[in-house]
Amino acid sequence: MGFAGRKTYTLEEARRRMEGFCAYRERCHQEVVARLESMGMIPEAIDSIVVHLIQEGFLNEARFAKAFSRGKLLQKGWGKTRIRRELKLREISDYLIQKALGEILPEEADDVFSALSEKRWEQLSGEGDRQKKLRKFSDYLLYRGWEFDKIMDKVRELEKES
Repeated sequence: MGFAGRKTYTLEEARRRMEGFCAYRERCHQEVVARLESMGMIPEAIDSIVVHLIQEGFLNEARFAKAFSRGKLLQKGWGKTRIRRELKLREISDYLIQKALGEILPEEADDVFSALSEKRWEQLSGEGDRQKKLRKFSDYLLYRGWEFDKIMDKVRELEKES
């Protein structure tokens, strides 16, 4: 045990642990650095391990950005605005964010948006006050990162149907 009862790792042990960490699912640099810091690794060791992970193909931010974008769209129903914001928080470059978002097929995003918005509209069908319903509906979709214009178009479409 090292300082204050915390387990210490050799460079090789930390490297192997991080290979497993990155092999489990795509990771961004920020996650890897945070994990290494929590393991008590010094900055020089962190840099060495990150370089190793990149060279060996365990760590690739372009791959991470693409996987993150598709996953959040399909699993969580996030729109491009939310995905962009979350990638920025993970310190992904604007270039990689644009590239990842560019790979989302518009039809796929439209299908997700339609399913999500129609489900939410149905959930709010018992809402008596029109203004309150519209606010809840738009807040729900804005929080998930969908564009305001797209939401308003969908409101008009759904109101015509009902």
